[in-house]
Amino acid sequence: MHPEILRELSAQRGREMRDRAHRARLAKMARGSRRHGRDLPDDDFVIPVIPDYVDGSFRTDRPVGQVTSETGQTPAGRAA
Repeated sequence: MHPEILRELSAQRGREMRDRAHRARLAKMARGSRRHGRDLPDDDFVIPVIPDYVDGSFRTDRPVGQVTSETGQTPAGRAA
């Protein structure tokens, strides 16, 4: 293999390993601070709502005939 290709592959592997070590170090710090009762700074991350069905509708406790998606379509698999 050409020496330049070997050098670039080696450099790429080194970058990947350093990045992996950095992420592992951050994870270890987060676990340690949680374990010792110190809280990490709160971020404003909100988990998005995930639809229950492919057509974007959500499961509800309403009767089957009244269940529709946001677009007004009856969910797939519901015979009309």
